[in-house]
Amino acid sequence: MQDRLYIDGEWVRPEKGGTFDVIDPATEAVIHKAPAGTSGDIDKAVKAARYAFDSGPWPHFTGTERAAYLRAMARKIAGKREFLARLEVADNGKPLPEALWDIDDVVNCFNYYAGLAEELDRNPEETIPLSEPRFSSRVVREPLGVVGAITPWNYPLLMAAWKVAPALAAGCTMVLKPSELTPLTALELGVIAEEVDLPAGVLNIVTGTGPQAGEPLTEHPLVDKLAFTGSVSTGRKVMMAGAQDIKNVSLELGGKSPFVIFADSDIDRAVEWIMFGIFWNQGQVCSATSRVLVQARIYDAVVSRLCEEAAKIRIGNGMDEGTLLGPIVSRGQYDKIVSAIERARIDGATIAFGGRRPAGLDSGYFIEPTVLTDISEDSYVWKEEIFGPVVCVKPFKDEDDAIRMANDSRFGLAAAVMSKDVMRAERVAEALRAGIVWVNCSQPTFTEAPWGGYKQSGIGRELGRWGLANYLETKQITRFNSDEPWGWYIKG
Repeated sequence: MQDRLYIDGEWVRPEKGGTFDVIDPATEAVIHKAPAGTSGDIDKAVKAARYAFDSGPWPHFTGTERAAYLRAMARKIAGKREFLARLEVADNGKPLPEALWDIDDVVNCFNYYAGLAEELDRNPEETIPLSEPRFSSRVVREPLGVVGAITPWNYPLLMAAWKVAPALAAGCTMVLKPSELTPLTALELGVIAEEVDLPAGVLNIVTGTGPQAGEPLTEHPLVDKLAFTGSVSTGRKVMMAGAQDIKNVSLELGGKSPFVIFADSDIDRAVEWIMFGIFWNQGQVCSATSRVLVQARIYDAVVSRLCEEAAKIRIGNGMDEGTLLGPIVSRGQYDKIVSAIERARIDGATIAFGGRRPAGLDSGYFIEPTVLTDISEDSYVWKEEIFGPVVCVKPFKDEDDAIRMANDSRFGLAAAVMSKDVMRAERVAEALRAGIVWVNCSQPTFTEAPWGGYKQSGIGRELGRWGLANYLETKQITRFNSDEPWGWYIKG
């Protein structure tokens, strides 16, 4: 595991020599001392990225040349699949099969954006028809510049890939600041960049806390774009910092996503997707469908079956075979979830299942999968993101009632609807105010499709061709082609 920062193609000690503890959430043991970058380290990293963009070859490479590096990084990641997945489990706590799936998605992400980089060569510009025949106009796309990327702890390497791969494909350079809760695999990305001989300064990785490293990155005047994934509260700060220099900003923030289940749905299938939508990754998913709306006729049956199946989930260390629910990422997050469940109870909610530390797990940040019922629409747990394995279930009367309840939120990242009536499901999907809507499922995510939200769930889109567009500028080049003078001021 790395104990230095990756800046300008070299491994360097933090300017102030500090470190911070990396904790295994399953055991609460310190497993590493990570380098604690501060403002001076951020300044060096940004200046390295600035030089690499302004004076280096990277933005002037063809898309095919950049794609070769991305594909090489994908191969290296694939070759370290087991190592990286186990590092992710030790750092984040998620079950190993989930971590392995994440690493496979990282490989796919780098390969996918390599393909889009190659497409840039095939479609370098667009000719624009004009109403004035003496002029011609074309549009070209150019790399945006230096990117400051801040990534979260729930999918450490995957969320980094969502930003690094498209930014590098576009020809940008980057400073990556991962969450201080899960810095290990981001630093390994520096190892991989070194192994493929990525030009110096193209990718820089600085670990550290938000105040000490994140804020200096968002405020640095040489950064052209900020790309952030995380909480709404921190997203506001990032947006405010970006406003000082009118930086390009993209934000992928929180959610309180609804899952509407109509009475014609198969109950077992509904329960399976409810569980996948909230218990995967310990519910630490921005798009988690944590508000489940069930048509009244099958409400009791769904709640009963959900509690029955939740009781069967094996909870434990993510390294143990058969574990389906690992620990919460940190003590701070664990305490927030426990507090939210207690607040729900005080507010009159029923804890239909879970809500406690599992028996026999006296250390580690473990909590049972939790099902809450009898919740008011104005309660904290119904409105606010808990970011844990806590699902709120409410009945609804009819389609209009379901749409009203689903859309009554300041968030709009994702939503889901289940019904055997395909026309109704599609109609409701179109009515839901969210950037991602799943029909008869919850949470499948594809690199090829756009990802992002409405309302306070963010600005912009990641993944797909939209993710590449995040890191490209559009330039109009218009030429006057006539041999005749313009003649507005100087006549004849």
